[in-house]
Amino acid sequence: MNILAIGDVVGAGGCAFLRAHLPALKKMNGIDVCIVNGENSAPGNGITPASAQELFTSGADVITTGNHVYRRREVYDYLDETEFLIRPANYHSDCPGHGYQILDKGRVRVAVINLLGVAFLEPLENPFDCVDRLLRKEEILDCRIKLVDFHAEATAEKRALSFYLDGRVSALFGTHTHVQTADEQILPQGTGYITDLGMTGEIQSVLGVRPPLAIEKMRKGMPVRFENGDGPCMLCGCIFEIDDRTGKTTQVQRISIQ
Repeated sequence: MNILAIGDVVGAGGCAFLRAHLPALKKMNGIDVCIVNGENSAPGNGITPASAQELFTSGADVITTGNHVYRRREVYDYLDETEFLIRPANYHSDCPGHGYQILDKGRVRVAVINLLGVAFLEPLENPFDCVDRLLRKEEILDCRIKLVDFHAEATAEKRALSFYLDGRVSALFGTHTHVQTADEQILPQGTGYITDLGMTGEIQSVLGVRPPLAIEKMRKGMPVRFENGDGPCMLCGCIFEIDDRTGKTTQVQRISIQ
C-alpha cells in the first residue's frame, strides 16, 4: 500500500497549489491513502470548514492538525461532525473533535493517529503515554497499518517517539516546523520515519508568512498580524510504501514539487 503524507498546507496559496498538483501526484504514484496536515490552511492560520473542504476535494483522505487547530471557533462543530478531520489525541477528551480515525480499504484497515508534542508547545497529555493508550484500543489493534502524524517542535522529541514506536506503527512523520528534513528512513523494526514533511505553501516566506511581518515580530517583539504571501509555492511530503501483510514500511520517498 502506498501512503502519501503532505506537510502543513499554508493559506490560500498552499490550498490552490495542492489542488493543482495532488491529483496527478496520487495517480502517478499509485497512492492508496493521502493524509494532509491542514492546521494552517485558513488565511492567516488555523483551519476552517471551508479550507478543510478544499483539502478534501483536492484529494485528502484524512486531514490532520496541530497546535493551531482551535484558532478558529467556526471549526469547533465541524471537528465533531467530520470524521476524517482529526486533531491531536492528547488534547483533553472534552475538546472538540477526535484524535484518530480508521480507514477501511477492504483488504486492510488503516489507523491514522494525530499527536502534539509537548516540548516548547502546550502542556498536554504526554504523547508517549497517549499513544500507548490508543494502541491498546481494540479497533486500532485490529488495523494492520498504523500511521502517526506527530506535530512537534523539537527534533529530539520526534526522534525519541519514533524509536519508542518502532515496530509498533507502520510510519511516523513529523509536521509543524514547515522545513522538510532530509532524514527519511526505515527504522530497525520496520517503521518508516521522517522528522518533518515540510510545508505546502509560498516558497519565499517564513514558514508561509510574509517575511517583513515575521521580521518585525522577531526584531521588535510587538504583536503582528501575520499574513500569507501570494508568490510561487511548493508542495512537500513523503510517500511510504507499506507491506499490507506485515504493516512494515518497505520504502520511503521524500517529495518536493515546485
